[in-house]
Amino acid sequence: MKTALNTLKKTYSFTSIIEDFKQLTKVGLAISVVFSSLAGYLLAVGLDGFSFKVLALLALGGYFMVGASNAFNQIIERDLDALMDRTKDRPIPSGRMSTTTAFIIASVLTLAGIVILYTINPKTAMFGAISIFLYTCVYTPLKTKTPLAVFVGALPGAIPFMLGWVAATGNFGIEPGTLFMIQFFWQFPHFWAIGWFLFDDYKKGGFFMLPTGKRNKATALQIIMYTVWLILISVFPATGLTGELKLSIVAAILVFITGLGLLYYAIRLYKKMDNKSAKALMLASVGYITMIQILFVIDKFLQ
Repeated sequence: MKTALNTLKKTYSFTSIIEDFKQLTKVGLAISVVFSSLAGYLLAVGLDGFSFKVLALLALGGYFMVGASNAFNQIIERDLDALMDRTKDRPIPSGRMSTTTAFIIASVLTLAGIVILYTINPKTAMFGAISIFLYTCVYTPLKTKTPLAVFVGALPGAIPFMLGWVAATGNFGIEPGTLFMIQFFWQFPHFWAIGWFLFDDYKKGGFFMLPTGKRNKATALQIIMYTVWLILISVFPATGLTGELKLSIVAAILVFITGLGLLYYAIRLYKKMDNKSAKALMLASVGYITMIQILFVIDKFLQ
């Protein structure tokens, strides 16, 4: 009986450690970022140039880099996280993990991530390092200072989609630049929707997430504007002006229709001005970016 209890305690302890690591690195967000990177890679390579090794390295290195950014973010914001309902149970503010332990994990993930991405090519590692720096040293401190933090945060947030292309080619040009812009504009309706329905909780931590600082018509109108720009840049590859990044007319129509769906939810938020509509917009934005990345990749291999 005693042995069984000891085994149960060890299992529970191991499970708790894994769960804290997942929360520290924000596993859900990290996986979505890795998905974007892999989509960018598949867009750049043909069937002849495909490499499972590079794909695996990109996935692992990408997860480490995103995980490191999230860990550093939680170290910096530990006192503020303790004030908000959605973050007070994170490993550091809850007391389950020390700041030192979190810093060691974040540092190891950073070094490992850069080394792994460097084995793919130097530019991939460079952009990965830039994303960590911008997210940790610029975006995070600005969150309590100005709504412009979202614009700054959109820069590292837009890197994953283009990172896959750079990993495949070793070059940065119009193609990864277009992928960057797609994910850049996508973040505004996505994060402003989150900032809307979590407005009261963010206020407890002193975070400024909405462009006007308020849940008003002006904020909702900006969400609509950025959604329109997102749709336009998403179908732009169909013009043939984006180098090797191409989109067929059929795929462009499907992407456009998907965009209209997202625009519907943005307009609904403008009309209703409630948290339910903001949550619906957030979910629609996740569906949008996932769907168009899949459409881009499928279209690539059907051409």
